[in-house]
Amino acid sequence: MFTGYLLVILAALLWGLIGPLSKYAFRAGMPPVEVAFWRAMLAWVLYAGHAVALRRVVIGGRDLALVAGFGVVCIFGLFGSYVLAVQDGGAALASVLLYTAPAWVALMAWKLLGERLTGSKIAAVAATIVGVAGISLGGGADGQLTTGAIFFGLLSGVTYALYYIFGKAVLSRHATPTVFLYALPVGAACMLPFFDFGPRPAGAWIACGVLAACSTYGAYSLYYAGLRRIEASRAAVIATIEPVVAAVLAFSFFGERFSALGYVGAGLILAAVLMTILGGRRSCT
Repeated sequence: MFTGYLLVILAALLWGLIGPLSKYAFRAGMPPVEVAFWRAMLAWVLYAGHAVALRRVVIGGRDLALVAGFGVVCIFGLFGSYVLAVQDGGAALASVLLYTAPAWVALMAWKLLGERLTGSKIAAVAATIVGVAGISLGGGADGQLTTGAIFFGLLSGVTYALYYIFGKAVLSRHATPTVFLYALPVGAACMLPFFDFGPRPAGAWIACGVLAACSTYGAYSLYYAGLRRIEASRAAVIATIEPVVAAVLAFSFFGERFSALGYVGAGLILAAVLMTILGGRRSCT
């Protein structure tokens, strides 16, 4: 089981690169939805090669339709809604709403996967949500509250949660590269109406390449390997160390600082991770 926790933690560390790298690409002149598009398509090249190497490129029947739906809802939905939430309401509000995902996961896993909604899970989810709110709101972002920001932010949280539910339900039957071989181009195709192609600086392409190789191919491969070993709701809470990593990188590269409230929030997130791991250990004894 603890191998599963380690894999999810490593995935979260790589996901923590998404914000700083995306910010760099935006500053270099690439529109947000185009960054999401190239993140998906460059990662698809890696997943396609992996699937071919494994000789596992076929998904048939009912599962093919399910994987295509995953591409629309989770690739297009998450990648697209999150950048729009940042655009409309700022990074702090978008992050708070994105990390409502553990709460959605706990409820979905309880209803759809039959996982127990224990007291430790409820406490960990509550600590996670309060902690992320502390980090984000204490970070001093200047985004404004709008209907679009709320809508896209909550949508990103729901679609983020569906990654966990989908992974638990489908990856027992198909390898991760096989699933993303089909899902990524479907999601990327849905983004095409929302930006225009054009020449971009080299820095933007480098950022997209690292996003694809590390924060998408690497992170999701590690995460789903961990998800096979631990419950979806526990994995979701552990993965919320991502904003802590992102905050450290933002401070290092962009000079962003937390207030006292932000540091309290970071501590709450780490406490939630500890509660999740200890809760999982007790359930196995």
